[in-house]
Amino acid sequence: MTQDHAPPPFPTPLVLAGAGKMGAALLRGWLAGGLDPAAVTVIDPQPSPEIAVLCAERGLRLNTEAAAPAGALVLGIKPQVLDEAAPALSAWIGPETLVVSILAGKTIADLKRRLPSARAVVRVMPNLPASIGRGATGAVGSPEVRESARAGAEALLASSGLIAWLDDEALIDAVTAVSGSGPAYVFLLAEALAEAGVAAGLPPDLSAQLARATVAGAGALLDADPREAGQLRRDVTSPGGTTAAALAVLMREGALPELMQEAVAAAKRRAGELSG
Repeated sequence: MTQDHAPPPFPTPLVLAGAGKMGAALLRGWLAGGLDPAAVTVIDPQPSPEIAVLCAERGLRLNTEAAAPAGALVLGIKPQVLDEAAPALSAWIGPETLVVSILAGKTIADLKRRLPSARAVVRVMPNLPASIGRGATGAVGSPEVRESARAGAEALLASSGLIAWLDDEALIDAVTAVSGSGPAYVFLLAEALAEAGVAAGLPPDLSAQLARATVAGAGALLDADPREAGQLRRDVTSPGGTTAAALAVLMREGALPELMQEAVAAAKRRAGELSG
């Protein structure tokens, strides 16, 4: 008989610094996952009306000063305000505080320099679909991130979708290029497919509807089917058929695969420049 395993507990008290789109999405996921609102403090000098209402209705503390070190501090602020915010944020950090950062371009070393009391630090790179629980998040921890801290980070990220742990922080730039920027590549595909449909004679609204549903449906199938993407492509391509004719153009002399490699390499290079 199998036993159900309870999800790891949230590290509390929990402080969310920065409740923008991603921070707010995480916050709603935590509350939906059973986190006690009384254990949460939101720090945001200019909270959106939605966040202000959420805090008031659910009993979350908003913009209170640190009374004691937090169990976890999640950094969702804009990277460029880290220096200014660091002194106030440091007041929430004690020896056992888990610091989780979604700040693009800020390395673990950067965070520790600005938050010198931080020990266990997890740097994560989520992507936009994390806001609906279908994201792909790369995560890497400092040497102080042991089993309990890693479990705490997983509890905080569980509502966002897939969590992929990295052994080397240097891989974050590649993660950024593939999954961080990747949704934009898919949106471009849907956009280009819709425009191609119009060129082929379809009314614009119908072509956009078909392209959107096709990309979304193919993604859902890819998620649900255990076969690799290449196998799914081969299985849907009949020799001599319409799909084969289209793929012959897209893959002519490696056109699409080489273009995608070039695009990911450019995104990775830019991510490295922003981290420097």
